[in-house]
Parts: sequence; structure tokens; C-alpha cells
Amino acid sequence: MPPLRRRTPVLLVLAVLLGCSPATDRNPPSRTTPPPAAGRVDYQLGGPYPPHPTARITVRDSSARPVPGLYNICYVNAFQTQPGTLTTWLRRHPDLVLSRGGRPVTDPDWPDEALLDTSTDSGRRKLAALLDADLARCERSGFDAVEPDNLDSYLRSGGRLVAADNVALIADLARRAHARGLAVAQKNAPEIGRAGRDSAGLDFAIAEECQVYRECDHYTGLYGRRVIEIEYTDNGAKAFARACGLRGREISVLLRDRDVVRRGEPGYVSRWCD
Repeated sequence: MPPLRRRTPVLLVLAVLLGCSPATDRNPPSRTTPPPAAGRVDYQLGGPYPPHPTARITVRDSSARPVPGLYNICYVNAFQTQPGTLTTWLRRHPDLVLSRGGRPVTDPDWPDEALLDTSTDSGRRKLAALLDADLARCERSGFDAVEPDNLDSYLRSGGRLVAADNVALIADLARRAHARGLAVAQKNAPEIGRAGRDSAGLDFAIAEECQVYRECDHYTGLYGRRVIEIEYTDNGAKAFARACGLRGREISVLLRDRDVVRRGEPGYVSRWCD
């Protein structure tokens, strides 16, 4: 889900990443197709609905169906549990849920999501095998790409997770996704530097609030026009207006309500640059 959190200084996490990076081969270049540059995005994580007539890209949960004729991105909560599933995780895979003092470590902004434990090679292999079922569902449904969310879960782990281990997991997921013909997004996590693109082989970026946190140049420096920027209404109108003025003709820029509710529900906002 969209974050409500402060960023950790980039240099601090980069130091951890460079100091603890596991010895893994770089992923080969992807032959998949990234989203159309500057295409209008209908971001539908709160549930599917008919997209806006001018939309070229949709983002929907892996349980939903893609929209014929559009570029469709499949959302997968890759580093945290989906709301309502923690009991199942604890019953079937207790070793894969990050814990502190015998209790699951949860996202402070989304307390019904527990962090998954990426700290060991064996744990990452198990997680990748489990998440491969989501990738398979995305492929069968006909999606074009996947958005693995919460790559930056290390920021909420109290030091129990490190960026390098999350990069190692998403590299495994990217290999699996590419084999299924799916492009893969880097969702947030500017702290990992070039590792997402160069080591994990990620194809494009989905950057939330990068105007607010002054991170957008990082993403465009790595991925060029293959960036989807999402700003949120609770940050006020200035950030979105500034983003449109700076990048609205080059990349996809979207303003969304924080809860990404469906069109027609109270609080719904979905706007693009003019």
C-alpha cells in the first residue's frame, strides 16, 4: 500500500548495501516491454473499475483481470503480508515472518501487514518460490508487468533487515518474472542506488512522492522516461503541480488519493498533468 513514512538517508542505506551485498550474478538484460513513456496511468490498487478513456496503463492487484488494449501492471505485495493473511503465514510459514520478541514485526503505517524475513539465503529462496505463484497468476491473466511492493521494508525493520537482502530477493523475482515475459518495476527504494537496475535487472520505476522527497531525478537518471510518478493529495496541491511542470511531458505523473479508493467512492481523486 502507499507509504506514510519518512525516508532513511540515502547514503546510510547505500553504505549498508555496499558493505553487505551478497555475491550474486547480475541478471541479464530483459527482453520485456516497459510501460509507454508518459502514458496516463489508472492506479487501481483499491479495486478494479473501468479505466479512464484516456488511460494507457493500468495497475491492478494480481487477483484482478487486466484491461484489453492497455498496458497492464500486476501488483504483488512481495516483501510484506497482504492484509488479512498474517494468520495463514504464521500457520504455514512462521519462519518467513520477521519477528521481534516472538511477535511479528509490522509496518507502522499499515499494521495489518507484517514484514517478511529476507535475511537468509534459505528464507529468500522459500519466499521466491511462494511469490512465483503470484507471478504465474499475473502471466496467466495476461498482464504485461509486475509491481513488487515494499522493496523498502528494511526501512521499517528496526535494523533486522538490510537493503542488500531485499535486492537479492527482487533479483530472483525479476529472473522469474522475465522468464514469464513480465517486465518488473522498482517500487520506491531510491536508497539501493543502481542495484535495482544494474544488479537485479529491473526495467522501470514506480516512484511514490518523489517530488515531495526530492528523489525524482534519481529515478529518471536510472530509468530515463520509464518512470511512473505518483503524488498523493494529502501532501497538498503544490507537489503535484511542481511535478507536472518539471516532468509532466517526459514521464507518467499521477495525483491519487492516499487510500487509492475506487472511482465513485468517497475521497476518490485521480488526476494527470494537463
